[in-house]
Amino acid sequence: MFFRLLRLILVVIVAVFGQPALEASAQAIGHGSAQLIADQTKVIQDLTAKTDGLEKRLGDPDQDDAGLVDIRLQFEDISRAALTSALAFRQRLNDINNRIEVLGAPPAQGEPPEPAIVSNERGALVSEKAEINAVVASAQNLSVRVNGLVDKISVMRSELFRSVITKHYDLNDALSPQAFSDAHDQITGLYKAVSSWLSFALKFKFQAILAATLMALALAAVLLIGGRRLFGRIFEADPTVEEPSYLSRLSVAFWSTLLPTLALGVFFASAVFFFNYYNVLRGDIGTFLNALLTVIGMVFCVNRLTNAVLEPRLPNWRLIPVATGSARWLVGLTTAMALVLGLNYFLSVVNEKMGSPLSLTIARSFIATIIIGVILILMGWLKPFRAEDGSWRPWPAWLRFIAVGLGLFTIAAALLGYIGLSLFVAFQVVVTGTVLVTAYIGFLSARAIGEEGGFADTSVGRWLSENSSYEDTALDQLGLVVSIAINLMIVVVFLPLILLMWGFQPGDIEAWAYKLATGVSIGSMTISFLGILSGIVVFIIGYFLTRWFQGWLDGSVMARGKV
Repeated sequence: MFFRLLRLILVVIVAVFGQPALEASAQAIGHGSAQLIADQTKVIQDLTAKTDGLEKRLGDPDQDDAGLVDIRLQFEDISRAALTSALAFRQRLNDINNRIEVLGAPPAQGEPPEPAIVSNERGALVSEKAEINAVVASAQNLSVRVNGLVDKISVMRSELFRSVITKHYDLNDALSPQAFSDAHDQITGLYKAVSSWLSFALKFKFQAILAATLMALALAAVLLIGGRRLFGRIFEADPTVEEPSYLSRLSVAFWSTLLPTLALGVFFASAVFFFNYYNVLRGDIGTFLNALLTVIGMVFCVNRLTNAVLEPRLPNWRLIPVATGSARWLVGLTTAMALVLGLNYFLSVVNEKMGSPLSLTIARSFIATIIIGVILILMGWLKPFRAEDGSWRPWPAWLRFIAVGLGLFTIAAALLGYIGLSLFVAFQVVVTGTVLVTAYIGFLSARAIGEEGGFADTSVGRWLSENSSYEDTALDQLGLVVSIAINLMIVVVFLPLILLMWGFQPGDIEAWAYKLATGVSIGSMTISFLGILSGIVVFIIGYFLTRWFQGWLDGSVMARGKV
């Protein structure tokens, strides 16, 4: 009797207090979901408004390629944010679907009605699901719209590139006496701008200039002295070696171009950083300085490469067996092309910053392309090989025709008024050619190092053989690892440079790098190149640790155990 009474009391308590608690819990969950819906709706509205503003910017007729890339990157951020907003409801939708499945289908016609609390809960869940689906649909529609705008930007960039390359200019105004007067005015304006800044900086910021210069020079000294001590034997040709191996010549040519150029780039970057840190540079002066340092770096790289490949002072280290006099001519002509192209780039920055007339820009580019075309023809006509009978032999026919053909094409395009096309060809010949040749030499060097016995013939391999317990097999394995590392380094360093030379923007490379880092989806499978690279790095570290442990085990434990 007592237990029956107790059970009755418990039923009454559940009936009285259980339903309000359940309703309160449902209200709390509904309130949380309502807040999530409101927040994500606000996010989608903000993204839509931002998309509308960016779409209006696409209609700007003065929009250049860099601006289009910036807009595309913002569109891609919007697309990712919209998808993230849609994914925010994933857990709640799963909970709703599971709960609806637990509640079951509503009773069919003619069946007994279900309790009101069940039907009310099902109705609330269905209504909430509909609201969530509406927000998710808005996010998906926005993502589809943004993807369409990204495709539109790709088409616009392609059309813009073609219009720049194929645009025809009238040379009458560019070659008129007024152009020379405009050039004189621009040089005068540049001189006044630089002199006024220099006088102000020396008068009011002398200590800052001195500190920034000394810090940059100190870093340059560390790079120069430390680099020569660490890598001197790698990128310096030994004049005492009468017959260096092909691998040694390749390695010296590659590293003597890459390492000093990178060191110079680090020095220039640090100098600009310190000048900006101490607020020394004015806006226009900073732009001029960046352009000037870029020109110096480009000319330096071209000169280092041609000297490394042709070696006018050390014929034994020469990769191309040309005569010494011809080697000097080729180095001089190639450096002159780089200098002309670099000056044209620097003056283009000055023209843009100072608002020079279009005729001056056309005249400057016209003169530069004509000079580069003439130099290409001279290089093609040069007879660099000395035969045994003392006669001079020209380049191979295919190479001679390419050089002369590119020179004639550059000159003809400039004379016909297609300055953009002529300048593009000249830029590809000088800058892209330098990058490709350097990368090709690096690939050849990496392949030679990866061959059997190749790494042992290098200076590093000989040092390891003399100062460690590495055997020939271990050196070959290490050479294979070094070969792979050099190939990866070449791809990472030179591929972005080549893409930039071909008209791509840093934003393009940034977007591709993001996709590679996050993974590329192929069907239901996602490939993460960053994960693959991390695995390779872990393998290399594990390999060296294993070799170290093996050497320690053989030299310490096994030797003492007489094993």
